[in-house]
Amino acid sequence: MNKYLDLSIEEIHALLVDRKITPVDLVEECYVRIEENKDLNSFITLCREEALEEAKKLVEQGVEEDNLLWGIPIAIKDNISTKGIRTTCASKMLENYIPIYDATVIEKVKSAKMIIIGKTNMDEFAMGSTSRTSYFGAPKNPIDKTKITGGSSGGSASAVAGNLVFFALGSDTGGSIRQPASYTGIVGMKPTYGRISRYGLIAFGSSLDQIGPMTRSVYENAVLLNSLVGKDNKDLTSADRETEDFTRYIGQDIAGMKIAIPNYFVSDIVSPVILEKLNRVVDILKENGAIVDYVDMKYLDQAVTLYQIIAMGEASSNLARFDGVKFGYRTSNPESVEDMYARTRKEGFGNEVKRRIMVGSYLLSGDNAKTYYDKALMIRNAMKEEFDKVFKDYDFVFGPTTTTVAYGLDENLDDPIKSFMDDVLVIPVNMAGLPGLNIKMGEDNRMPIGLHIIGNRFEEAKMYGVASFLEEKLK
Repeated sequence: MNKYLDLSIEEIHALLVDRKITPVDLVEECYVRIEENKDLNSFITLCREEALEEAKKLVEQGVEEDNLLWGIPIAIKDNISTKGIRTTCASKMLENYIPIYDATVIEKVKSAKMIIIGKTNMDEFAMGSTSRTSYFGAPKNPIDKTKITGGSSGGSASAVAGNLVFFALGSDTGGSIRQPASYTGIVGMKPTYGRISRYGLIAFGSSLDQIGPMTRSVYENAVLLNSLVGKDNKDLTSADRETEDFTRYIGQDIAGMKIAIPNYFVSDIVSPVILEKLNRVVDILKENGAIVDYVDMKYLDQAVTLYQIIAMGEASSNLARFDGVKFGYRTSNPESVEDMYARTRKEGFGNEVKRRIMVGSYLLSGDNAKTYYDKALMIRNAMKEEFDKVFKDYDFVFGPTTTTVAYGLDENLDDPIKSFMDDVLVIPVNMAGLPGLNIKMGEDNRMPIGLHIIGNRFEEAKMYGVASFLEEKLK
């Protein structure tokens, strides 16, 4: 079998430019690997015929020598709208839903001449941190198939880590790109809120959701982000920023950079092995002229509570549209309109989704909105200001991405508190609208350990610079 998928993006591009291979070869190898690794359960829907047809069209049009992404296969998380390709959100509610439009990010993928291979598995409606809430069963971790991939972008992480595709898109509401990237040893970027249009992303928590790239290396992540960003008139929260090259700091020195590590991020919640790997990163930074300080930051211990209130409140509102009327699942033989609504939602949603909708509806009901939701927004703003203070003195905030390495598929199944504690290191980034990046910083019994790099708003390029430096040193 060919091994093109094991090559770097630059090596693949050179082969395409020299016409030694074509996009058809890459697409066919993807499907061979997906078939050979069916038990990973990385994908919900494959679009083989469409992908091969697109690959053949690209061959006819001729290679774009200046476009590193030309002809490269990509996998898409199944909560991103793809015209003519089933989009389920890993839920019975949307099991047979086929969108009639593309998300803005999909238009950008297509204009970059990338080829969509299929839609990846995930937690139902992106609600979870293990991908076990999927109606289609949990994806597995390619490093050890008895372990979780993390969530909610678990299928995307599994597909990239298993070398089934070069790239994948994920979405991140409370760590859902970075945490599975950590568990599978890949690079995952949750960009600044508004950096990538959310138009066509099926909403969970609209003030928190962000689409981002999941790749094998820092450089490839930066290249992919280049093609995804931009103002979109269909998304009023998308940021109007000048075009920039996110690879521009890769290869530069880190001397003089200042890094803050919050004491809360290195508490005894985090496993000793992970803290040991973080200490090694600190040593590398100092040896190369960077300054590292441990700092106290307020409000971080409130992150999980804020997430529960804000994300669940927004989820209960966003998921009200799934009622059996216009699209999606509808119960059979309802006795009345009210019965149709109630039974459709009872039968169509899984338990975790129903739990979050019920809690969210309670939080937004009557005086509860003032007691909980409005107060949560105030504390969220205070957390944002706390990060702003730190970024006046420091370039980055570092910490571990997760409290443990990936655990067994059958562990902690009925422990929602454990589920939320796994998010405690990553949620503040979503609350403050900041960019967060995971890279691998070591292993514990073969299972990857992730380093979490947090930057100031719209400073993704600087983050890629320090990340690529550490990626090279940690090899």
